[in-house]
Amino acid sequence: MTTPREVIALATDKKVRYVDLRFNDFPGTWQHFSIPVAHLTEECFEDGFAFDGSSIRGWQSIHESDMLVVPDPATAFLDPFTEQPTLVLTCNVKDPITHQDYPRDPRNIARRAEAYVASTGIGDTVYFGPEAEFFVFDDVRFDQGTQFGYYHLDSNEGAWNMGRDERPNLGHKPRQKGGYFPCPPTDQFFDLRNTMCTNLERCGFEIERHHHEVATGGQQEINYKYASLTRAADMMMIFKYVVKNTALKAGKTVTFMPKPLYGDNGSGMHCHLSIWRKGTNTFAGERYAGLSDEALWAIGGILHHAPALVAFTNPTTNSYKRLVAGYEAPVNLAYSARNRSASIRIPVGGVSKPGARRIEFRCPDPSSNPYLAFAAITMAAVDGIQRKLHPGEPLDKDIYDLPPEEKAKVPGTPYDLNTALTNLEHDHEWLLKGDVFSEDVVKAWIHYKRKSEVDAIRTRPHPQEFVLYYDC
Repeated sequence: MTTPREVIALATDKKVRYVDLRFNDFPGTWQHFSIPVAHLTEECFEDGFAFDGSSIRGWQSIHESDMLVVPDPATAFLDPFTEQPTLVLTCNVKDPITHQDYPRDPRNIARRAEAYVASTGIGDTVYFGPEAEFFVFDDVRFDQGTQFGYYHLDSNEGAWNMGRDERPNLGHKPRQKGGYFPCPPTDQFFDLRNTMCTNLERCGFEIERHHHEVATGGQQEINYKYASLTRAADMMMIFKYVVKNTALKAGKTVTFMPKPLYGDNGSGMHCHLSIWRKGTNTFAGERYAGLSDEALWAIGGILHHAPALVAFTNPTTNSYKRLVAGYEAPVNLAYSARNRSASIRIPVGGVSKPGARRIEFRCPDPSSNPYLAFAAITMAAVDGIQRKLHPGEPLDKDIYDLPPEEKAKVPGTPYDLNTALTNLEHDHEWLLKGDVFSEDVVKAWIHYKRKSEVDAIRTRPHPQEFVLYYDC
């Protein structure tokens, strides 16, 4: 679908009853409201639909709450889960008076990032291929009050249930860190992932592969074909929606939390990135691992700004429970071909053709808002290209096994979200180029994250503190 007329024709052909209008809030959750299909006209793709923006997290105050959502016809797909035939449209958010793009709308920021790259002449298309891992659980309970706080997760395949009386317990439960690639019956989610992929294909995805991931308790991964920056972010929102709702239909629950389980691998969202100009991959060349100077400079920009960049790509307090050594987590700010312990990897397997050359930034996780994360990664890469920031020599060793004196020279990711936000306070001018991010957006992000998340965790007792200190 590329035009409003084609979208309306699709709705008519498929006997659509309702149109669901979706947009992304500041932290990264899909919001929506629905209209009868009779209200879907060609004019609404220009005029938009009014809504109250004062209740959207990180957005307008009550005295300036009126806003518009304007559907993008290129995003249309049929919802595979609704009882009534429903067409979904992703929207851009605009000011109802000026009809200008709302600066805090994450999708508008992603669109501005694409426009900025084109304006620099560095490229005309930025491609992203995100790989979002997730957990499937059978039961989840959590609550927090004045005098209590707890969570409890369960999975029929969890290693902690090896001795549970299941009348009968048939075994076949992956051990900790033992979930990577086993066939059924150890992989108990083969059919569920197949159904997820079928539903994703119905929404326009081109599936490449799916498999069980490393962690016990139901960690999964589904890979699909890359797309341009804003479209890749749209697809990540659809991906989460489809995966969660497919699991729900099967009586299970999905989380994209980076670190739901203690003592096992967390979930990342490795981001494959390349910049193209006039149909040519600018990241292909004759330098290290088949990369160009531009690609190396992009790596230099990402590594240089990574301590601040992770405030967008790893934006939760839980993110930094994943970014610890020993769980295949990319905590070291270095680059390498093949070496997955580096925060930037250059894939070399099966990428002999210039069009397949790319870099893989491994720090991001799926708790991030994909529009903001992809835009920020792009801005860091572009800044590196503009300033010709060479990343230095690659680290083609197992970083975890380096001697202490050598490892001390390798910079690492921040230890917590508050440190990342402080780094962002001191290093964000590169985000402001081309008015992609604004000073207001950066300050609002830092304020929201500190007030709503950092302080919420900092001021509450943790269950482990009772283990450590109750008898003090």
